[in-house]
Amino acid sequence: MNTLTINGYRAMITFDSDLEMFRGEFVGLNGGADFYAVDVEGLKREGAISLRVFLEACKRRGVSPCLLDNQVAS
Repeated sequence: MNTLTINGYRAMITFDSDLEMFRGEFVGLNGGADFYAVDVEGLKREGAISLRVFLEACKRRGVSPCLLDNQVAS
């Protein structure tokens, strides 16, 4: 499985043959944060947007974005 690290958070990358796009999904988060793109640069861009939105939502709700309280972005 391929991975990509965006702003210190790891995402698993797969290829969706139905959409003919790459799909990224951040791992170790307390909820879903995924993104799609046709190339690596797009994955980086869309991943950063998805992660930012997810982290902002966690901050507003006052919850940790990670599954484990002591987990750090790696």
